[in-house]
Amino acid sequence: MTGSSGILHYLETSDAITHGVAYVLLAMSIASWCFLIVKSWILTRAKRQATPAIAQFWQAPTLAEGVAALRRVDRERVFTPLAEAALHAAEVDIPGALLARVERGERVLRALRQALNVSQRRLEFGQVLLASVGSTAPFVGLLGTVWGIYHALGSIAASGQAQIENVAGPVGEALIMTAFGLVVAIPAVLAYNVLGRMVRQLSEELDGFAHDLHAYVCAPADQPRTQPQAQQAQARTPEAQR
Repeated sequence: MTGSSGILHYLETSDAITHGVAYVLLAMSIASWCFLIVKSWILTRAKRQATPAIAQFWQAPTLAEGVAALRRVDRERVFTPLAEAALHAAEVDIPGALLARVERGERVLRALRQALNVSQRRLEFGQVLLASVGSTAPFVGLLGTVWGIYHALGSIAASGQAQIENVAGPVGEALIMTAFGLVVAIPAVLAYNVLGRMVRQLSEELDGFAHDLHAYVCAPADQPRTQPQAQQAQARTPEAQR
């Protein structure tokens, strides 16, 4: 009996619970692979756009024009919310308003923190799916195996034929569900680690961008506002860092 015929034979002779476990694993596999493809495309595109987007922002003559330039390049809106928050916080100087009474640096810092949380949540969205699939799929497959062995042993006991060849076949077929669970879980775990590394790299760039924005917006009025040295280097060589 070949592997494919063994799988088909096991599914044909199994009950509804085993079929349900197989469908759950199939759904988990489809969901994780679809998310992996979409998320990889989004994060790869965001990383590719990060350097030119930040460089164009710091090359703009004003903060408002920098936000406009960032919107054109940052298609995934990873860095744009921070620049928009800094622009909004810098423009809130309404006399008599409660927010105007808050010290400018604290106001900008609070706005940047909120925008940073929004951007990081966008980057981390769906990671819990891969973590859940990677951690639960082996146990779901093990459940199918245990139930399959129980079902097979019950059938053997009812038939009264307990020879080793009659036991090994059904038990071996039941182990297919454990293998199925591992096949579903392993790509999900690998994807979680790889995508998590990409998210951490983008988060580090977000932290640096937020720090530079805060330093720029909160610079004293009598001090000329210049773009940070790190961003000047990026602006001079945007192509070399892509």
